Amino acid sequence: MEDIISLCKRRGFIFQGSEVYGGMAGTWDFGPLGVSLKNKIMSEWWNFWVEKRDDMFGIDAAIIMNPRTWVASGHTATFADPLVECKNCHGRFRADKIANGITESVTTEEFQSLKVKCPTCGKTDWGPIRKFNMMFETHIGAVLPDDKGEIAEKSVAYLRPETAQGIFTNYKNVVDTIYPSLPFGLAQQGKAFRNEISPRDFILRDRECTQMEIEYFVHPGTWEENFEKLLKENHYFLEEIIKLPKSKIHDLEVPASDRAHYSKRTVDFMFDYPNGEEELMGLAYRTDFDLQNIARESGKNMEYRDKNTGESFVPHVIEPSIGVERLILAVLSSAYTEDEIDGNKRTVLKLPENLAPYRFCVSPLLKNKPELVEKAREVYAMLREKYTNVTWDDSGNIGKRYRKQDEIGTPKCVVIDFDTLEDDTVTVRDRDTAEQVRIKIAEL
Repeated sequence: MEDIISLCKRRGFIFQGSEVYGGMAGTWDFGPLGVSLKNKIMSEWWNFWVEKRDDMFGIDAAIIMNPRTWVASGHTATFADPLVECKNCHGRFRADKIANGITESVTTEEFQSLKVKCPTCGKTDWGPIRKFNMMFETHIGAVLPDDKGEIAEKSVAYLRPETAQGIFTNYKNVVDTIYPSLPFGLAQQGKAFRNEISPRDFILRDRECTQMEIEYFVHPGTWEENFEKLLKENHYFLEEIIKLPKSKIHDLEVPASDRAHYSKRTVDFMFDYPNGEEELMGLAYRTDFDLQNIARESGKNMEYRDKNTGESFVPHVIEPSIGVERLILAVLSSAYTEDEIDGNKRTVLKLPENLAPYRFCVSPLLKNKPELVEKAREVYAMLREKYTNVTWDDSGNIGKRYRKQDEIGTPKCVVIDFDTLEDDTVTVRDRDTAEQVRIKIAEL
Protein backbone atom coordinates (compact mmCIF):
# COMPACT_ATOMS: atom_id res chain seq x y z
CA MET A 1 0.00 0.00 0.00
CA GLU A 2 2.82 2.42 0.84
CA ASP A 3 4.43 1.80 -2.55
CA ILE A 4 1.15 2.56 -4.33
CA ILE A 5 0.58 5.72 -2.28
CA SER A 6 4.12 6.87 -3.07
CA LEU A 7 3.68 6.28 -6.80
CA CYS A 8 0.33 8.10 -6.80
CA LYS A 9 1.92 11.17 -5.20
CA ARG A 10 5.13 11.07 -7.26
CA ARG A 11 3.42 10.72 -10.62
CA GLY A 12 0.40 12.95 -10.11
CA PHE A 13 -2.41 10.45 -9.60
CA ILE A 14 -3.67 11.24 -6.09
CA PHE A 15 -2.70 13.87 -3.50
CA GLN A 16 -3.73 14.39 0.12
CA GLY A 17 -6.69 16.80 0.27
CA SER A 18 -5.67 20.38 1.17
CA GLU A 19 -2.09 19.19 1.49
CA VAL A 20 -0.60 22.70 1.31
CA TYR A 21 -2.43 23.53 4.56
CA GLY A 22 -1.44 20.34 6.34
CA GLY A 23 -4.10 18.10 4.83
CA MET A 24 -7.66 17.14 5.71
CA ALA A 25 -8.21 13.60 6.99
CA GLY A 26 -10.40 11.43 4.80
CA THR A 27 -10.20 13.70 1.72
CA TRP A 28 -8.16 13.20 -1.44
CA ASP A 29 -7.48 15.26 -4.54
CA PHE A 30 -6.98 13.67 -7.95
CA GLY A 31 -4.12 15.02 -10.04
CA PRO A 32 -3.86 15.10 -13.86
CA LEU A 33 -3.29 11.34 -14.27
CA GLY A 34 -5.65 10.37 -11.45
CA VAL A 35 -8.59 12.31 -12.81
CA SER A 36 -7.97 10.77 -16.23
CA LEU A 37 -8.06 7.26 -14.74
CA LYS A 38 -11.13 8.13 -12.68
CA ASN A 39 -13.01 9.56 -15.65
CA LYS A 40 -12.17 6.53 -17.80
CA ILE A 41 -13.49 4.13 -15.15
CA MET A 42 -16.68 6.15 -14.73
CA SER A 43 -17.11 6.37 -18.51
CA GLU A 44 -16.70 2.59 -18.90
CA TRP A 45 -19.31 2.03 -16.18
CA TRP A 46 -21.78 4.47 -17.76
CA ASN A 47 -21.22 3.06 -21.22
CA PHE A 48 -21.68 -0.54 -20.03
CA TRP A 49 -24.73 0.00 -17.82
CA VAL A 50 -26.57 2.89 -19.52
CA GLU A 51 -25.48 3.68 -23.08
CA LYS A 52 -25.47 0.07 -24.32
CA ARG A 53 -28.74 -0.99 -22.70
CA ASP A 54 -32.41 -0.38 -23.41
CA ASP A 55 -33.51 -0.95 -19.82
CA MET A 56 -31.30 1.67 -18.09
CA PHE A 57 -31.74 5.42 -17.81
CA GLY A 58 -29.51 8.02 -16.22
CA ILE A 59 -30.30 10.80 -13.77
CA ASP A 60 -28.28 13.40 -11.87
CA ALA A 61 -29.95 14.46 -8.62
CA ALA A 62 -29.05 17.30 -6.24
CA ILE A 63 -26.55 16.68 -3.47
CA ILE A 64 -28.58 18.60 -0.86
CA MET A 65 -32.08 17.18 -0.60
CA ASN A 66 -35.18 17.86 1.47
CA PRO A 67 -34.40 16.59 5.02
CA ARG A 68 -37.56 14.45 4.94
CA THR A 69 -35.66 12.27 2.46
CA TRP A 70 -33.39 11.00 5.22
CA VAL A 71 -36.23 10.56 7.69
CA ALA A 72 -38.11 8.36 5.20
CA SER A 73 -34.99 6.35 4.26
CA GLY A 74 -34.10 5.66 7.89
CA HIS A 75 -30.74 7.44 7.73
CA THR A 76 -31.68 9.98 10.40
CA ALA A 77 -32.39 7.18 12.87
CA THR A 78 -30.06 4.35 11.81
CA PHE A 79 -27.12 5.63 9.75
CA ALA A 80 -24.68 5.29 12.60
CA ASP A 81 -21.41 3.57 13.49
CA PRO A 82 -20.30 2.29 16.93
CA LEU A 83 -18.04 5.02 18.37
CA VAL A 84 -15.77 4.20 21.30
CA GLU A 85 -13.38 6.53 23.13
CA CYS A 86 -10.18 5.65 24.96
CA LYS A 87 -10.35 7.14 28.47
CA ASN A 88 -6.56 7.44 28.61
CA CYS A 89 -5.65 9.30 25.40
CA HIS A 90 -9.20 10.30 24.36
CA GLY A 91 -8.74 8.84 20.89
CA ARG A 92 -11.99 7.97 19.16
CA PHE A 93 -12.39 4.89 17.01
CA ARG A 94 -14.95 2.76 15.25
CA ALA A 95 -15.28 -0.23 17.57
CA ASP A 96 -15.88 -2.90 14.93
CA LYS A 97 -12.73 -1.88 13.03
CA ILE A 98 -10.25 -2.17 15.90
CA ALA A 99 -11.43 -5.55 17.17
CA ASN A 100 -11.68 -8.84 15.34
CA GLY A 101 -14.84 -10.89 15.06
CA ILE A 102 -17.43 -8.24 15.96
CA THR A 103 -20.02 -6.36 13.92
CA GLU A 104 -21.54 -2.86 13.93
CA SER A 105 -24.15 -4.07 16.45
CA VAL A 106 -21.53 -4.82 19.14
CA THR A 107 -22.50 -3.83 22.69
CA THR A 108 -20.35 -2.07 25.26
CA GLU A 109 -20.10 -5.24 27.35
CA GLU A 110 -19.05 -7.37 24.37
CA PHE A 111 -16.39 -4.88 23.31
CA GLN A 112 -14.92 -4.33 26.77
CA SER A 113 -14.72 -8.07 27.40
CA LEU A 114 -12.30 -8.40 24.47
CA LYS A 115 -9.66 -6.22 26.20
CA VAL A 116 -8.86 -4.44 22.95
CA LYS A 117 -5.73 -2.30 23.05
CA CYS A 118 -6.02 1.33 21.99
CA PRO A 119 -4.24 1.76 18.61
CA THR A 120 -2.76 5.03 19.89
CA CYS A 121 -1.66 4.46 23.50
CA GLY A 122 -2.02 0.70 23.98
CA LYS A 123 -4.34 0.95 27.02
CA THR A 124 -7.55 -1.05 27.39
CA ASP A 125 -9.58 1.52 29.31
CA TRP A 126 -12.62 2.21 27.11
CA GLY A 127 -15.76 4.28 27.58
CA PRO A 128 -19.23 3.08 26.52
CA ILE A 129 -20.06 2.51 22.85
CA ARG A 130 -22.16 5.29 21.39
CA LYS A 131 -23.94 5.45 18.06
CA PHE A 132 -22.45 8.16 15.85
CA ASN A 133 -24.56 9.37 12.90
CA MET A 134 -22.29 9.82 9.89
CA MET A 135 -24.31 12.37 7.93
CA PHE A 136 -22.73 15.79 7.46
CA GLU A 137 -25.12 18.44 8.71
CA THR A 138 -25.53 21.85 7.07
CA HIS A 139 -28.03 24.73 7.11
CA ILE A 140 -30.15 26.07 4.27
CA GLY A 141 -30.77 29.72 3.55
CA ALA A 142 -29.81 32.84 5.51
CA VAL A 143 -29.45 31.33 8.99
CA LEU A 144 -29.08 33.46 12.11
CA PRO A 145 -29.01 32.22 15.73
CA ASP A 146 -31.80 33.31 18.07
CA ASP A 147 -31.32 35.17 21.36
CA LYS A 148 -30.04 31.96 22.97
CA GLY A 149 -27.52 31.37 20.19
CA GLU A 150 -29.45 28.41 18.79
CA ILE A 151 -30.14 27.68 15.12
CA ALA A 152 -33.71 26.97 14.01
CA GLU A 153 -34.25 23.25 13.44
CA LYS A 154 -36.14 23.88 10.19
CA SER A 155 -32.96 25.13 8.51
CA VAL A 156 -31.08 21.85 9.03
CA ALA A 157 -30.19 19.80 5.95
CA TYR A 158 -27.60 17.14 5.13
CA LEU A 159 -25.03 16.40 2.49
CA ARG A 160 -26.29 13.17 0.95
CA PRO A 161 -24.63 10.04 2.41
CA GLU A 162 -25.53 8.02 -0.71
CA THR A 163 -26.71 8.69 -4.25
CA ALA A 164 -29.50 6.10 -4.06
CA GLN A 165 -32.14 8.35 -2.51
CA GLY A 166 -31.80 10.83 -5.36
CA ILE A 167 -32.84 7.97 -7.63
CA PHE A 168 -35.78 6.89 -5.48
CA THR A 169 -37.14 10.42 -5.16
CA ASN A 170 -37.11 10.71 -8.97
CA TYR A 171 -38.67 7.31 -9.65
CA LYS A 172 -42.16 8.78 -10.05
CA ASN A 173 -40.85 11.59 -12.30
CA VAL A 174 -39.27 9.06 -14.64
CA VAL A 175 -42.33 6.79 -14.71
CA ASP A 176 -44.64 9.75 -15.39
CA THR A 177 -42.46 11.18 -18.18
CA ILE A 178 -41.01 8.23 -20.12
CA TYR A 179 -43.03 5.30 -18.68
CA PRO A 180 -40.38 2.59 -19.14
CA SER A 181 -41.30 -1.08 -19.18
CA LEU A 182 -40.40 -3.24 -16.19
CA PRO A 183 -37.79 -4.26 -15.38
CA PHE A 184 -35.84 -1.01 -15.74
CA GLY A 185 -32.99 0.68 -13.94
CA LEU A 186 -32.06 4.24 -13.02
CA ALA A 187 -28.33 4.94 -12.79
CA GLN A 188 -26.46 7.79 -11.17
CA GLN A 189 -22.86 8.82 -10.59
CA GLY A 190 -22.01 11.48 -8.06
CA LYS A 191 -20.56 12.61 -4.77
CA ALA A 192 -21.57 11.19 -1.40
CA PHE A 193 -20.40 12.28 2.04
CA ARG A 194 -19.90 10.21 5.17
CA ASN A 195 -18.43 11.57 8.37
CA GLU A 196 -16.25 8.52 9.01
CA ILE A 197 -15.01 8.18 12.58
CA SER A 198 -11.57 7.01 11.51
CA PRO A 199 -10.90 7.25 7.76
CA ARG A 200 -7.93 5.11 6.77
CA ASP A 201 -6.31 2.84 4.19
CA PHE A 202 -5.70 5.58 1.62
CA ILE A 203 -8.78 6.07 -0.61
CA LEU A 204 -10.49 2.91 0.65
CA ARG A 205 -12.38 4.65 3.45
CA ASP A 206 -12.83 8.39 3.10
CA ARG A 207 -15.27 11.16 4.00
CA GLU A 208 -15.99 12.37 0.48
CA CYS A 209 -16.34 9.83 -2.30
CA THR A 210 -17.91 9.27 -5.69
CA GLN A 211 -20.52 6.57 -6.01
CA MET A 212 -21.95 4.74 -9.01
CA GLU A 213 -25.33 3.23 -8.20
CA ILE A 214 -28.24 1.61 -10.00
CA GLU A 215 -31.73 1.07 -8.66
CA TYR A 216 -33.23 -1.72 -10.76
CA PHE A 217 -37.02 -1.82 -10.49
CA VAL A 218 -38.63 -5.24 -10.91
CA HIS A 219 -41.92 -7.07 -10.40
CA PRO A 220 -41.90 -8.51 -6.85
CA GLY A 221 -42.23 -12.03 -8.21
CA THR A 222 -39.13 -11.77 -10.40
CA TRP A 223 -36.57 -10.37 -7.98
CA GLU A 224 -34.59 -13.60 -7.60
CA GLU A 225 -33.94 -14.13 -11.31
CA ASN A 226 -33.07 -10.46 -11.76
CA PHE A 227 -30.75 -10.57 -8.75
CA GLU A 228 -28.81 -13.49 -10.27
CA LYS A 229 -28.70 -11.72 -13.62
CA LEU A 230 -27.24 -8.55 -12.09
CA LEU A 231 -24.78 -10.61 -10.07
CA LYS A 232 -23.35 -12.12 -13.25
CA GLU A 233 -23.35 -8.80 -15.11
CA ASN A 234 -21.42 -7.06 -12.34
CA HIS A 235 -18.82 -9.81 -12.40
CA TYR A 236 -18.54 -9.37 -16.16
CA PHE A 237 -18.05 -5.62 -15.81
CA LEU A 238 -15.36 -5.94 -13.15
CA GLU A 239 -13.52 -8.82 -14.79
CA GLU A 240 -13.90 -8.20 -18.53
CA ILE A 241 -14.28 -4.42 -18.84
CA ILE A 242 -12.18 -3.19 -15.90
CA LYS A 243 -9.93 -6.28 -16.15
CA LEU A 244 -9.65 -7.00 -12.43
CA PRO A 245 -8.16 -10.45 -11.70
CA LYS A 246 -10.96 -12.97 -11.12
CA SER A 247 -8.87 -14.63 -8.41
CA LYS A 248 -9.01 -11.45 -6.30
CA ILE A 249 -12.81 -11.09 -6.32
CA HIS A 250 -14.85 -13.11 -3.83
CA ASP A 251 -18.63 -13.19 -3.31
CA LEU A 252 -19.72 -12.87 0.31
CA GLU A 253 -23.33 -13.77 1.09
CA VAL A 254 -24.06 -11.32 3.91
CA PRO A 255 -25.95 -12.91 6.84
CA ALA A 256 -29.18 -11.30 8.02
CA SER A 257 -27.52 -9.98 11.19
CA ASP A 258 -25.03 -7.93 9.17
CA ARG A 259 -27.29 -6.70 6.36
CA ALA A 260 -28.53 -3.13 6.12
CA HIS A 261 -31.96 -2.58 7.63
CA TYR A 262 -33.59 -2.33 4.19
CA SER A 263 -32.05 -5.46 2.66
CA LYS A 264 -33.52 -8.98 2.34
CA ARG A 265 -30.46 -10.27 0.49
CA THR A 266 -27.01 -8.78 -0.01
CA VAL A 267 -23.93 -10.08 -1.76
CA ASP A 268 -20.74 -8.13 -1.12
CA PHE A 269 -18.01 -8.31 -3.75
CA MET A 270 -14.86 -8.62 -1.65
CA PHE A 271 -11.46 -7.77 -3.13
CA ASP A 272 -7.92 -8.66 -2.14
CA TYR A 273 -6.44 -5.21 -1.52
CA PRO A 274 -2.82 -4.73 -0.37
CA ASN A 275 -4.08 -4.41 3.23
CA GLY A 276 -6.28 -7.50 3.05
CA GLU A 277 -9.76 -8.46 1.90
CA GLU A 278 -12.19 -5.51 1.88
CA GLU A 279 -15.55 -4.73 0.31
CA LEU A 280 -15.34 -3.48 -3.28
CA MET A 281 -19.07 -3.20 -4.04
CA GLY A 282 -22.44 -4.50 -2.94
CA LEU A 283 -25.53 -5.95 -4.56
CA ALA A 284 -28.61 -5.58 -2.38
CA TYR A 285 -32.28 -6.57 -2.70
CA ARG A 286 -34.04 -3.61 -1.08
CA THR A 287 -37.61 -4.96 -1.62
CA ASP A 288 -40.12 -2.05 -1.77
CA PHE A 289 -38.70 -0.50 1.41
CA ASP A 290 -37.70 2.84 -0.11
CA LEU A 291 -40.71 3.46 -2.33
CA GLN A 292 -43.16 2.52 0.45
CA ASN A 293 -41.39 4.89 2.84
CA ILE A 294 -41.54 7.71 0.29
CA ALA A 295 -45.27 7.01 -0.23
CA ARG A 296 -45.89 7.29 3.52
CA GLU A 297 -43.76 10.40 4.02
CA SER A 298 -44.90 12.28 0.91
CA GLY A 299 -48.45 11.03 0.46
CA LYS A 300 -47.71 10.32 -3.22
CA ASN A 301 -48.66 7.10 -4.99
CA MET A 302 -45.56 5.05 -5.91
CA GLU A 303 -47.39 2.27 -7.73
CA TYR A 304 -46.46 1.17 -11.24
CA ARG A 305 -49.16 0.09 -13.68
CA ASP A 306 -48.04 -2.77 -15.89
CA LYS A 307 -48.46 -1.94 -19.59
CA ASN A 308 -49.49 -5.45 -20.57
CA THR A 309 -51.53 -6.79 -17.65
CA GLY A 310 -52.89 -3.59 -16.14
CA GLU A 311 -51.73 -4.78 -12.71
CA SER A 312 -50.75 -2.03 -10.26
CA PHE A 313 -48.09 -2.59 -7.61
CA VAL A 314 -45.11 -0.96 -5.94
CA PRO A 315 -41.97 -2.33 -7.67
CA HIS A 316 -39.20 -4.02 -5.73
CA VAL A 317 -35.63 -2.87 -6.16
CA ILE A 318 -32.20 -4.47 -6.63
CA GLU A 319 -29.24 -2.17 -6.10
CA PRO A 320 -25.70 -2.59 -7.44
CA SER A 321 -23.58 0.04 -5.66
CA ILE A 322 -19.87 0.73 -6.02
CA GLY A 323 -17.51 3.43 -4.78
CA VAL A 324 -15.29 4.86 -7.52
CA GLU A 325 -12.33 5.31 -5.19
CA ARG A 326 -12.49 1.70 -4.06
CA LEU A 327 -12.56 0.60 -7.68
CA ILE A 328 -9.62 2.87 -8.52
CA LEU A 329 -7.57 1.35 -5.69
CA ALA A 330 -8.47 -2.14 -6.91
CA VAL A 331 -7.29 -1.20 -10.41
CA LEU A 332 -4.06 0.38 -9.16
CA SER A 333 -3.19 -2.46 -6.79
CA SER A 334 -3.84 -5.05 -9.51
CA ALA A 335 -1.74 -3.13 -12.04
CA TYR A 336 1.19 -2.31 -9.73
CA THR A 337 4.15 -4.53 -10.62
CA GLU A 338 7.85 -4.62 -9.81
CA ASP A 339 10.12 -6.58 -12.14
CA GLU A 340 13.51 -6.51 -13.86
CA ILE A 341 14.44 -5.47 -17.40
CA ASP A 342 18.00 -6.23 -18.51
CA GLY A 343 19.01 -6.66 -14.89
CA ASN A 344 17.51 -3.31 -13.83
CA LYS A 345 14.58 -3.12 -11.44
CA ARG A 346 11.57 -1.15 -12.57
CA THR A 347 8.09 -0.24 -11.37
CA VAL A 348 5.30 -0.59 -13.90
CA LEU A 349 1.55 -0.01 -13.84
CA LYS A 350 0.11 -2.67 -16.12
CA LEU A 351 -3.16 -0.80 -16.60
CA PRO A 352 -5.70 -2.06 -19.14
CA GLU A 353 -5.36 -0.07 -22.34
CA ASN A 354 -8.89 1.31 -22.02
CA LEU A 355 -8.08 2.79 -18.59
CA ALA A 356 -4.51 4.04 -19.03
CA PRO A 357 -4.25 7.86 -18.75
CA TYR A 358 -2.26 7.91 -21.99
CA ARG A 359 -2.47 5.38 -24.80
CA PHE A 360 0.77 6.50 -26.48
CA CYS A 361 3.83 8.54 -25.56
CA VAL A 362 5.60 10.13 -28.54
CA SER A 363 9.28 11.11 -28.30
CA PRO A 364 12.07 12.30 -30.58
CA LEU A 365 15.22 10.25 -29.94
CA LEU A 366 17.13 13.51 -29.39
CA LYS A 367 15.43 16.78 -28.51
CA ASN A 368 18.31 18.92 -29.84
CA LYS A 369 17.84 17.71 -33.42
CA PRO A 370 15.20 19.96 -35.05
CA GLU A 371 14.48 17.52 -37.87
CA LEU A 372 13.64 14.74 -35.36
CA VAL A 373 11.52 17.04 -33.23
CA GLU A 374 9.59 18.29 -36.26
CA LYS A 375 8.85 14.76 -37.46
CA ALA A 376 7.93 13.65 -33.94
CA ARG A 377 5.50 16.55 -33.67
CA GLU A 378 3.81 15.40 -36.87
CA VAL A 379 3.39 11.88 -35.49
CA TYR A 380 2.17 13.28 -32.16
CA ALA A 381 -0.46 15.45 -33.88
CA MET A 382 -1.65 12.50 -35.97
CA LEU A 383 -2.04 10.18 -32.97
CA ARG A 384 -3.58 12.93 -30.86
CA GLU A 385 -6.21 13.51 -33.53
CA LYS A 386 -6.99 9.80 -33.67
CA TYR A 387 -6.82 8.78 -30.00
CA THR A 388 -6.86 12.08 -28.00
CA ASN A 389 -5.12 10.58 -24.94
CA VAL A 390 -1.55 10.88 -26.21
CA THR A 391 1.37 12.51 -24.38
CA TRP A 392 4.67 14.06 -25.46
CA ASP A 393 7.98 13.51 -23.65
CA ASP A 394 11.44 14.73 -24.64
CA SER A 395 13.01 15.07 -21.17
CA GLY A 396 16.13 13.10 -20.24
CA ASN A 397 17.46 10.14 -22.18
CA ILE A 398 15.21 7.59 -23.81
CA GLY A 399 15.71 5.05 -21.03
CA LYS A 400 14.43 7.47 -18.38
CA ARG A 401 11.44 8.29 -20.52
CA TYR A 402 10.59 4.60 -20.78
CA ARG A 403 10.79 4.20 -16.98
CA LYS A 404 8.53 7.19 -16.43
CA GLN A 405 5.92 5.94 -18.90
CA ASP A 406 6.10 2.45 -17.34
CA GLU A 407 5.28 3.95 -13.94
CA ILE A 408 2.23 5.86 -15.18
CA GLY A 409 0.96 2.91 -17.22
CA THR A 410 1.36 4.11 -20.83
CA PRO A 411 0.98 0.95 -22.98
CA LYS A 412 3.11 2.07 -25.95
CA CYS A 413 6.03 4.46 -26.49
CA VAL A 414 6.63 5.70 -30.05
CA VAL A 415 10.16 6.96 -30.81
CA ILE A 416 11.18 8.94 -33.89
CA ASP A 417 14.84 8.46 -34.86
CA PHE A 418 17.07 9.12 -37.89
CA ASP A 419 15.78 6.01 -39.69
CA THR A 420 12.31 7.57 -39.52
CA LEU A 421 13.47 10.37 -41.76
CA GLU A 422 14.55 7.84 -44.36
CA ASP A 423 11.77 5.22 -44.39
CA ASP A 424 8.84 6.63 -42.35
CA THR A 425 9.09 3.85 -39.75
CA VAL A 426 9.15 4.35 -35.99
CA THR A 427 10.12 2.27 -32.97
CA VAL A 428 7.17 1.15 -30.86
CA ARG A 429 8.01 -0.17 -27.40
CA ASP A 430 5.57 -2.31 -25.40
CA ARG A 431 5.16 -1.40 -21.72
CA ASP A 432 4.64 -4.89 -20.32
CA THR A 433 7.29 -6.80 -22.28
CA ALA A 434 9.70 -3.94 -23.15
CA GLU A 435 9.88 -5.43 -26.65
CA GLN A 436 10.47 -3.03 -29.56
CA VAL A 437 9.28 -3.28 -33.16
CA ARG A 438 9.60 -1.08 -36.24
CA ILE A 439 6.40 -0.20 -38.06
CA LYS A 440 5.24 2.32 -40.62
CA ILE A 441 3.81 5.58 -39.29
CA ALA A 442 0.68 5.00 -41.35
CA GLU A 443 0.08 1.74 -39.48
CA LEU A 444 0.11 3.25 -35.97
